[in-house]
Parts: sequence; structure tokens; C-alpha cells
Amino acid sequence: MDALNIIYLVAAALLFISIMTSTLSARLGVPLLLFFLGVGMLAGEEGVLGIQFQEYGVANFIGQAALACILLDGGLRTSLNSFRVGLRPAITLATWGVLATVLALGFFATWLLDIDWRLGLLMAAIVGSTDAAAVFSLLRNGGVKLNDRVQATLELESGANDPLAILLVTVMIALNLDPQSQSVGSVIAMLIQQIGVGLMVGLAAGWAISRLLPKVYLADGMYAILILSAGLAVFGATNLLGGSGFLAVYLTGVIIGNTKVRATEHVLRVMDSFAWLSQAILFVVLGLLVTPSEMLKVWHYSLIIFLFLLFVARPVAVGTSLLHFGFRLKEIGFISWVGLRGAVPITLAIIPVMSNVEGASLAFNITFGVVILSLLAQGATIPFMSRVFKVWVPTDAEPKAEHEIWVGDQANITLYEFEVKVGAFAIGRHPQDISSKVNSHEIAVFAVVRGEHLINVDEDTVLKVGDIVWYALSGDWAANIAKVFNNSATQYQKNSEFYGDWLLSPHARIMDLPFYNLATRALSQNRLGKMTPMATALDIFTLPPNAVGLSGIDDELMEKLSEARDKTVEEFMMAHFKAEPVKGDEVRLNQSWSLIVRDIDGRGRLRGIGLKNLSDD
Repeated sequence: MDALNIIYLVAAALLFISIMTSTLSARLGVPLLLFFLGVGMLAGEEGVLGIQFQEYGVANFIGQAALACILLDGGLRTSLNSFRVGLRPAITLATWGVLATVLALGFFATWLLDIDWRLGLLMAAIVGSTDAAAVFSLLRNGGVKLNDRVQATLELESGANDPLAILLVTVMIALNLDPQSQSVGSVIAMLIQQIGVGLMVGLAAGWAISRLLPKVYLADGMYAILILSAGLAVFGATNLLGGSGFLAVYLTGVIIGNTKVRATEHVLRVMDSFAWLSQAILFVVLGLLVTPSEMLKVWHYSLIIFLFLLFVARPVAVGTSLLHFGFRLKEIGFISWVGLRGAVPITLAIIPVMSNVEGASLAFNITFGVVILSLLAQGATIPFMSRVFKVWVPTDAEPKAEHEIWVGDQANITLYEFEVKVGAFAIGRHPQDISSKVNSHEIAVFAVVRGEHLINVDEDTVLKVGDIVWYALSGDWAANIAKVFNNSATQYQKNSEFYGDWLLSPHARIMDLPFYNLATRALSQNRLGKMTPMATALDIFTLPPNAVGLSGIDDELMEKLSEARDKTVEEFMMAHFKAEPVKGDEVRLNQSWSLIVRDIDGRGRLRGIGLKNLSDD
């Protein structure tokens, strides 16, 4: 009994310490997952507690269950809009991208370590796929908003590339143990079975569960347990049928998450806790499993392989996968950089050890080193690199929080939380009359909190800095109200620096825009030697400086505008896009001016366009 209580105590203490380190993660800019690993290593056989843990089977069981939970949670939070902009490139990355990475890295590892090519390819297959746990955690909590194309591609890739990675590891283990057991035909058949069964079971299970949920009435906390148990059942059943359980559970989550039901809000909140718990347990256990002294013996190999993966194998795989989808080179560069490795490679590295593959311990220790380097070098630099590669977009004005209250099977009220910021337009105004754009019957004050105390709202109540206001809204007014509560000057500056100072309607024709006629006249006068400098704000808006002190008006620009004179701004821009448009996409008119997508609807149609003077950067 004492031994059991000691296990409870140590396990709970490790989790408690791991979670408490999250306060250091944000301050130091180090991914939280790395702290979980560190706690496990410090508690291991060469650490402070000296816990001897070499149970690879237990670690594999925990790893697969935790990854299934993480993928289910990731699917629940994946919008179907992500599939519109990122599905095809993500599938290419999850297939050809993984294969190209494994081939390049496999032959490099074979040469570097002077080992059999089968072991080299096995090591490459282990680290060949990106990790869903790391990607979901670091991208969604990394403190930066990426453009939708990049975000969707990275998340969908990490959720879909496990089947091929697991297949390659399985095949390479078989080739190492019994080279005569595998053929090209059997490998292809196994891949088709993994993906096909995973797709069918995942979609069917997701549809069935999403139809079941509205008909089941449970305590709020039970919905998440129901979905988690169903997700794990889908995971296990798919694996038994020879399919990819990881792909199936991810798709199940996507279908459920995009079905609006009474349980959705409760599920997301509780599943978030389950996902964090899974990540904490998984990385602590993996940290316990490693022997630091053994890993340090091959540290230099881990570093060299990581650098080759980061600067050669991954960029080649991403570039060949995404160029024909119209991705910009900077987007390809960022996606190459954020090829995060985490729990999946370590979990896959356990399998050869359990199968007694010769050299498996070497592969495990090198893989662990590569994961640590990936979390340090790639995970910690996501915000910085997003600005280097210019794939970030300004954070939109949005509520501080929102909460759904279901009042019937098909009826719900959404409560939105806003905080009055310094310099906000809402200061000194009654909470019911903060914006003339919002109809009074579509907004109702639910609560006002001041100094952590609820206050009564009467006709003399005015808002102050720091007040928290909850509204019940019946219309789509949340973004407009958020602008009233934020510092409008600061938000305008952020938007103007990114999108430009002028907002254009996507439905306006090129020939009807003010700068078109002025630019045409100015160019004509310039060619006749009669152009005079123009100094009005409108002229600066229309004429980038190139001729007579105002550059940018050149034959190339005017030829573009003349050819498109009868087109709308949206038609003009869409003709230049090779991929589905997202916020932040740019069409350069010339070296001085560009059009930037400022807003877009759920169907990919442009709703707002910015005109930016590049000479101001």
C-alpha cells in the first residue's frame, strides 16, 4: 500500500511542478512542452529523484492514448474554413512531404553515422513527420496570429501526416528484422488501407456522434467525457481494422467540432483540460524514459541531423510540395522552419526498441536530442520568425471572452466579455449606448464589473478604464463593439502599418477609383513635360513618387491599371492569386504601391482591401 501511495504522490507532484513551470514558460520564451520534458528528466534515474523507468511498453501505451486525446481536441477546434485554404497543400505535405524528408534525411543519416541504410531510413522515418501536440500547442498559444493559409496548412499537416510516418516506421522495422518480408505492393496496399479505413471510420464516427449529441441530455461535464471515450473507441477500433487511428480520431473531432450543438461549449472547455493533461503526462513520462548520459554521447549527431533536417530536408520537401499551390516563398520558408518535432517522433522511436531492432537505442537517443533542439530552436522562435517571413497579421479587435448559454435544443444566447482599455471610445459612456452602429434591441447589458465587484447599472452609470462588461448580443456585432472598448488609435495604427492607410471596396471598379484618373492624367502630363508637383493628401494617396518628385507612376503600373480598368478591385486581385486568398495576401502594383486583403468572408470572397504606400515602410 505504501508503494502505491508513493506512486500517487510522485506522479501528482511531477504534474504539479510541470504545470507550475508554465509561469516561467511565457517569461523565458521557452515552449511549455520543454518544461514538461525537463521535469521528467530531472526526476529520472540520473536526476534528483533517481526514478528508474525503463518501461517502454507503458510509455508507448501512454503516448498513443495521449496523442489520440490531443488530436481529438485539435480536431474539435479546427474550422472547416481551414480545409478550404489548407487541405490540398496539407495532404501533399503529409504524403510527398514526409516521403521526401525521410529519403533525404535517411541517406544523410546513413552516411553520417556509417550505418546500414535500413537503420538510417528507420531513423529518418521516426523524425519525418511533424508533431500535432507541439504544433497545436505552440501555434495556438504562441502569442502571434499567422495568416490563415499558413496556420491551416501547418495544423492540417500535423493532424494528417501520422499514417504515412507510422507506415514507414513499420515497414523499416520489418526490413531491419526480416528484409524478405516486405514488397512494394504490400507497402502500397498497407498505405491505402491505413488512409482509407482511417478516413471512412473517422468520418462515419464523427457524423454519428454529432447526430447523437443533441438527443442526449447529460450534466455539463459529462459531454466531454462522452466524446473523449467515443474518440478513444474510434482510435482503438480503427487500429484493429488496420487503419490509422490517429487520422480517424482527428477527423471525428473535426466533424463534431463543426456541428453546433448544446454540448459544444462545455466540450471545448473540458477537452482543453484533457489535452493539457495528456501533454503534461506524455512529456513527463518521455522525460523519465530517457537516460541523459546516453543522449549526451550522441548529442553531436543529434545536432548535425537536426541542422540537416531544418535547412535541407524540410525546405526541399516543403518547397516541392507547396510551390505549385501558389504559396509565396516567405510562406514556404516559414512552414519549413516550423516543422516542429515533439512527442510523435519519441513515441515512434519506442517501437523499434520494443521490437529489439539492432541500433534502436541509438535511434531513440538521437531522436530525443532532435526533439529538444526542435522545441528550443523552432518552437521558441515562432513569433520572431513569423515577422522575419512576414506571415503574421494584426490581431483583430475581438471580445476578451465569450460564453454560450443554450436555452433550447436549437436556441442559444451568446455572452461576450469586453474590457475598457486606456484611450477607448467607451470611456465616459453608458454601457447600453456605446455605439450608434449597434441597434439597441440587439444588445443587452448582462453585467458590469468594476474593481472585481458587480455594480448596479442605472441611467447615470458611465464606463471607466478597467471596467469589465458582459453583453448578450443577438446580432453579429462583437467585432464592432470590441473596437469601441479597445484603444482605437492604437488599433488603427497597427492596421494602417500593415494594411495601409486607405480602405477600398472590393466591388469598386478600377476606373472609378480616384487615383486611376489622376494617375492617368499625371502620366500623360509627365510625358508631355507639363507635370506639376501635387501636394494634396489625395494626390499622395494616388501617386507614388517616381516622376517629378512623386515616384511610382510608371508605364508598368499604368499598363496594369489600364488593362483592368473595367474590372472590380476584387476581380483584379483574384486574377493575381494562385491560392485561396486569406487576410494579408498582397498584390504589388509596382515597387511603391500594393493592394492587401484586409477582410474576407467564410466563402473566400474579399470584403475589404487596403491600399498601402510601400515607401512608408
